[in-house]
Amino acid sequence: MKRILFLITVTLLVASAAQAQPTKRRVAAPATAEQAAKATATDRASLMFPTTAAMPEDVVWKRDIYRQLDLTKDKNAPMYYPVEPMGRQVNLFTYLFRLILTGRINAYTYKLDGNESFDEKDKLPVKDMLERYGIYYEENGGKLTVADSDVPSAEATRYYIKESIYMDQRTGTFKTKVTALCPVLMRGADEFSSDATPYPLFWVNYNDVAPWLAKLPMMPSDLNNVTNMTADDFFTMNRYEGQIYKTNNMQGKMLHNYCPTDSDMVAEQKRIEKQLGDFEKNVWGSGFLPDTTKKDSLDAEMAAKEAKPAKKPLFGSSRTSKAKSSDTTTKKEKSEGTASAAPRVSARRQRR
Repeated sequence: MKRILFLITVTLLVASAAQAQPTKRRVAAPATAEQAAKATATDRASLMFPTTAAMPEDVVWKRDIYRQLDLTKDKNAPMYYPVEPMGRQVNLFTYLFRLILTGRINAYTYKLDGNESFDEKDKLPVKDMLERYGIYYEENGGKLTVADSDVPSAEATRYYIKESIYMDQRTGTFKTKVTALCPVLMRGADEFSSDATPYPLFWVNYNDVAPWLAKLPMMPSDLNNVTNMTADDFFTMNRYEGQIYKTNNMQGKMLHNYCPTDSDMVAEQKRIEKQLGDFEKNVWGSGFLPDTTKKDSLDAEMAAKEAKPAKKPLFGSSRTSKAKSSDTTTKKEKSEGTASAAPRVSARRQRR
């Protein structure tokens, strides 16, 4: 009887323990091989080539600037050469094009207003981009391939970039961070017309492409042919040179919308650059003081120093100084004696 009661008790305990266990969680659907490979490649690139920290979301001051980079200029030439792949060396456009073609990074539609959007609905299908700009491709089993000779890297002589200039209150420093890139094809120039028409291709999020840019070596200049710099270093250190064509404003206007002439455009670009420099220069002072205020204060300080009497030398010709002082005293006494000669004579006459 005891044995039967023991077995019943053990059975009840096992049943209660089974009921106390949590229900089995829903198993997520397995990812496709392409998605798994893409996620693995992105994570591996981020771990092997870490980039700079992202811009904090709670910055106290920020201004977004859009610049146009001309790759024919010397400072921007590292992004353009070599035009055609030479072994493992490729230019920036070919590198970005291959990353987009293989699905490692996403391309986003360039809108008519020039603003970038990295939402899911604004993703640009690769096939649509190839057909829109007449880039020859082959499709085998749903996989798109483009030969090196068909990549229009020679026509990508311009870039649009967006940079955020912000103040990091944690470190008390100003920083400039590139947040978006847009390659531009220049087409239409021929023997009859020298003016080429720009065709912006797509926007890419810099945070997505930064781990990959850290793997792209660049030659810094013609004087140093060692590829000791990466594309991420090039943008992080702001080694590029570009003209401002737009700023983030409430009306969404570009500079050419309110600058009717080229001279007005240049003046507006200089004014914006000066605003950025003045803000960084005077942010720790009491407001935006003009440079004349600082100059006047320095001039007053120098004038005060010059007004102070000169210190006597510790070692010098003391005899000469004494002689000079005695000569000065003698001359003074002579002048005083000449001026007071009459009273002395009158005093002697009174004594008689």
